[in-house]
Formats: sequence, C-alpha cells, structure tokens
Amino acid sequence: MIPHPTEGQFLSGQVTSAENREWLASVEREFEKAFSTLDGMRLGVSVFGSARVAPEHSRYALGVEVGRRISDAGFTVITGGGPGLMQAANQGAAEAGARSIGLTIELPREEKPNPYAEIVLPFEHFFVRKTVFVRYSCAFVVLPGGFGTLDELFESLTLIQTGKLHDFPVILIGTEFWTPALEWLRDSLLAAGTISPGDLDLITVTDDLDEMITVIQACVECHTPPPA
Repeated sequence: MIPHPTEGQFLSGQVTSAENREWLASVEREFEKAFSTLDGMRLGVSVFGSARVAPEHSRYALGVEVGRRISDAGFTVITGGGPGLMQAANQGAAEAGARSIGLTIELPREEKPNPYAEIVLPFEHFFVRKTVFVRYSCAFVVLPGGFGTLDELFESLTLIQTGKLHDFPVILIGTEFWTPALEWLRDSLLAAGTISPGDLDLITVTDDLDEMITVIQACVECHTPPPA
C-alpha cells in the first residue's frame, strides 16, 4: 500500500495520482470512524476556547461551569479534546456525571488528550474534524480563544449566513473579551457593506449561562417534530 501523504504534502501539491487516491481514502476512513462512533449519541453542543488557559485562571472555572450546565441541560459536551478551556468544559461534564467527547487533531507539537473526555476521536484532517463538530452539534458555545477558536467561529457563521445551517445558535461567552470583536464587525465590515445588518444577529454575546441554555433549548425546539 502506498502511504497517504501528510496534510502538508497534499496542500503543497507535490503528490502523485496514486498518493491522491490514498489521501482520499484516509479522509473517508476518518469520516467512517466518526460516524460509527458518534451516531446515536444524545444531541451535542460544541464548546471552543483557548488551549492556553491554565486551571488556576478564572476563565478555566467558567469553562468548567459551562460544561456542567450544558450537561445538566441534557446535551453532550463536545470539545477539541485538548488542554485549557477544552479540558475545562470536558471536566465540567465529568463532574456532572455525563460523558463528553474530545475531537483531537494531530499537530507538529503533539498535545495529549485531556483526561476528562470519555470518548476521544483523533483526526489528521482539520476539515473532517470541523465537519464532525457541526454534524453532531445543535449549537456552538465559544469561550475566549485564539486563531483556532476564531476559525471555528467564523466557519459556523459562514455556514449559517449562506443557508447551509438553520436554527444553529452561536453563543460567545465573555462580553469583556468579545465586545471589541463585535465592535470591529459593526464598525468595519458592516460599515463597509461587506456584511448585512442581520448577520450580526447570528451571534449571541453573554455572560449569563442561563441565557446560554435558553438560547440553545429554543433552537433545539425548532427541530422537534410536533406530536403525532
């Protein structure tokens, strides 16, 4: 068997036709493993946030409470499976007595999965992993984070804006952290006409975890069929 090229090799374009086929097969295997592992689980909420937040930071305690509240509301917590705020959300689920999921990614600087995710699914391909986050979630909850967190945030907003996703709340937790970003969207993108006024309504920004749960539950009810 020809080994499939790494993500870097594939993206550079320096691969043969046979290697292309092996790369496609590796993508299919990742999807198949995710489907076979996660199909049938209770509805999930994906929680994103920085891997660089230490357990002694106040934001870590917030992440634990977010994970606990989501679990208590009857949802599966899904994170990137790493340290920092991802670990915090998985820890909150564990402390609530609920299972949670970590969708990890292979990186040059390898990080072990955090010890609180009961199910850990490793991914090589970022886009496969991001698809799985969306497919098995009914909402995204976004804690303070960096480029990876922003990547997930704006991909979800693009899917909603373009009609690929419907009734899918995106909730930013931490008004102090996120307000400057929202001001930039309004003062730069909206002012320039590159987004529509209604696009800003796709985002809920709050410090209130009761509001977080209310927003999630309201959208879930949109998908609940009426009784026969």
